[in-house]
Amino acid sequence: MFHEAFMPSSAPPPASVARLELANRIFFRLYQCANMLHKTGTRAVAEDGLTTQQWAVMGALSRTKAASGMAVNELARYLMVSRQNLSGVLKRMEAAGHIQIVPDSRDRRSRIVQITIAGRAVWAHSAQPKIAAYYEQALRDFSLSDMSHTLHYFMKLLDNMKEIDATQGGGADDEP
Repeated sequence: MFHEAFMPSSAPPPASVARLELANRIFFRLYQCANMLHKTGTRAVAEDGLTTQQWAVMGALSRTKAASGMAVNELARYLMVSRQNLSGVLKRMEAAGHIQIVPDSRDRRSRIVQITIAGRAVWAHSAQPKIAAYYEQALRDFSLSDMSHTLHYFMKLLDNMKEIDATQGGGADDEP
């Protein structure tokens, strides 16, 4: 442990150093996990012609709350991605027949993204079983308590990051 007599007066206290080192490790592991989710998750559903981004879109659109579809802006906010990033994903999904993008009957300038019958079939009968198997593998040594605590801490982290975004003037079209 550090001793105050040997530390320059401008050095942060040891607790701050330890906190910074832990924070760096946490965020680096989060970055690694995100990259591995993208790589291994995409492999898990590649047979269905999906990526992890498309999996997230289909998951969002298959919720009961989104039965009639979601506006592009609403979907971007829900997924916390920029409209620009979402646009390319949606174009590929529409070309594959997984979704359709239709004008909003209440506002012709707005577009509604809907999962198609074919997309719903791929999601329900092919992708979801693969995703469930992926989750089981990735969370293999996690107890229900571990999973609950992990979710709790991710939600706290996400809330804090949303506050940072708001103070930075973040908007729906910002890069995440």
